[in-house]
Amino acid sequence: MGFCGLPGAAALGRLGTGDPDKRAAEIEKVAGSYAEEREPLPVFELLAVVANSAAGPDGTYRSRTPDATVRRFHKLAREHRGLLLLNIQPGRAAMLDEVKALREWLVHPDVGVALDPEWEMGPGEVPGDTYGHTSGHELTEIAHYLSDLVHEHDLPQKPLVFHQVAKSVVREESALRPQPGVALIKSADGIGSPGLKRGTWRQLVSDMPDGLHTGFKLFYDEDAESSRLMTPKEVLALKPQPEYVMYE
Repeated sequence: MGFCGLPGAAALGRLGTGDPDKRAAEIEKVAGSYAEEREPLPVFELLAVVANSAAGPDGTYRSRTPDATVRRFHKLAREHRGLLLLNIQPGRAAMLDEVKALREWLVHPDVGVALDPEWEMGPGEVPGDTYGHTSGHELTEIAHYLSDLVHEHDLPQKPLVFHQVAKSVVREESALRPQPGVALIKSADGIGSPGLKRGTWRQLVSDMPDGLHTGFKLFYDEDAESSRLMTPKEVLALKPQPEYVMYE
């Protein structure tokens, strides 16, 4: 269970607000409300690649978070015996290229990847104007790359999360193939009331390929503005029960 965000960008999630140590303590407290009989794992989902509405000097419509920021949050995650997930919003850049650019971090045993394919733009598309998309083939390719890293560096199982706001965001999902040493986690995204979020959940978890784990995303501000925030008890009552819960 964790928070997502980027320092200095409060609109991008809880992790980017206030003092990082206080956010870490809050993550641990909220995680406890989900624990039940399990030991919770705190997660720090840092936006490592952020989609932009402007093309930028290289025309990719994305910017990369400085290494110093990644290093700071990796240290924070380790201090709290947690996991650092590097979130990628690629804009018009190739998703796999952005994953490969983070290799120096991904060779660590406590660093994984989270993908936001709704921000993966095609030619002529601009982030924020339309939903982007990925495919089961592309996700398999990324999982294969991470699997090779796990094997090469003798790492523990590495998580690969993909946040999905609608079925159209992941095309040809049936082509998705789990890879050795990689935990594929499909995280249901989307803002709305508890009823709307349950409806999105049912759509996204039906007919999932074998070998996928489930995740669920909540929004502290946006969900509350449109209705109310779901309680941990309500989230845990979803079927199948989510294995990863993230707050933005």
